[in-house]
Amino acid sequence: MVFQDIAFFDNFDLDWLKGLIAEPVKKRNRLKNFRSVMMVNPLKVEHINKLDELDADVAMINLEDGVAKEHKQRALYMAAVFVSNLQYSKSRIAVRVNPFNEGGKEEIELLNQAKPDIIRVSKIRELDEIDKILEVLDDDIALHLSIETKEAFSNLRYINMSGKVEACYLGILDLLNDLNLPQSTLQFQNPTAMHILTRFLIDSRVAGVIPVGFTYQNYNDLEGFRNWCKLEKSMGYRAKSCLGPKQTKIVNDVFKEEEWIVERARYIKEKYESKLKEGVSGFLDEVYGFIDEPIYKDALLTLSRVKD
Repeated sequence: MVFQDIAFFDNFDLDWLKGLIAEPVKKRNRLKNFRSVMMVNPLKVEHINKLDELDADVAMINLEDGVAKEHKQRALYMAAVFVSNLQYSKSRIAVRVNPFNEGGKEEIELLNQAKPDIIRVSKIRELDEIDKILEVLDDDIALHLSIETKEAFSNLRYINMSGKVEACYLGILDLLNDLNLPQSTLQFQNPTAMHILTRFLIDSRVAGVIPVGFTYQNYNDLEGFRNWCKLEKSMGYRAKSCLGPKQTKIVNDVFKEEEWIVERARYIKEKYESKLKEGVSGFLDEVYGFIDEPIYKDALLTLSRVKD
């Protein structure tokens, strides 16, 4: 728990709350091979107080959708207070701010003091917004972006010209709305949905950023959620946004590297490097058939995903 006693958060004014923002002491968490990104409501004290206990690879404190306009300031101060007072966490700590020109700029300026590991900016439209964000964002905080508009989606492959964007999140429901498409489009085997998922994945990889799968809103449909996770993993996704610990557990389970795949990669790496010392870069192996440089590179890619 961040605070042993949270009862005093029941009654307070904003100035008092702002005064609780502390000088951060937590060591920065730079884990990049994350799988699960769990949303955390900053207005639910019992939830945000467990930032140091979560099993999610990334704990995403959400200041945008889900927080009413009249509670935005309180949510911001709560995020800053709990992040800055955090002593330790297994998760990378992220804060999802509002669109840059709709309060996001001021939120980033305050959160720079609290030093979260990540800031995620919502509803990017124009590429020049990213330069403006980077002018404000602390250099030691990773930048993640939400792709929820048709402009950002169409320019995704160019979104990391600065080289400082680490990950992009597919906000598929907002994107469908921006494209004047119904949410019912989001179904298995629907060609439009599959095109969006595929293009988002490929364009993110072209841009050199981590693609994070969409949030599945039906929290109680765990079987449906697991099926989406399996589909996205088969496509090449390695991370997904989730709601609560049940979805987090499923993401961590589905997106982990299977041990036989890891062992195969280790075997191929060792065999190929051994043969390469003999001047051989392609050979027939008794276990895995023909091994050459592309097979070796794929093994290295697998092994890179099991390292922090």
